[in-house]
Amino acid sequence: MAELIKKEADGSLSFGDYTLPEKKKQEDFKSDGGSYKVKTYNEITRLERDDVLVYESVPGTNVTGLKRTDTGLLFETEGGDDAQITVGVEPETSYDVKVAGESIGVIASNLGGKLSFGVELAGAGRVTVEVAKA
Repeated sequence: MAELIKKEADGSLSFGDYTLPEKKKQEDFKSDGGSYKVKTYNEITRLERDDVLVYESVPGTNVTGLKRTDTGLLFETEGGDDAQITVGVEPETSYDVKVAGESIGVIASNLGGKLSFGVELAGAGRVTVEVAKA
């Protein structure tokens, strides 16, 4: 991924590069009335919109097609190792999280609107993740 963040033809966002050995940042990426900031390398990938967390993974990942839906988020992610992913959603709300079409369970976001879950990425290639209100 040559660009750290880009807007796709369908309006979704793609960002991150887990192959980078050193941290790279891109700030002030304008899209849909917001200002995005991405920080990425092999240890972490983080996306913020107007200084609010949208996505974070440890270790770093590549994300393609991130879009908000009526009920949550939809994106594809890939990485060199299994990742812990945190997304920004509505506070204290239950979400059904699906990875590669399989539900990994209903998870509640915390008071700050953060929802965390693990994704097996090692050797999996690109994996679809759907986070939808339960």
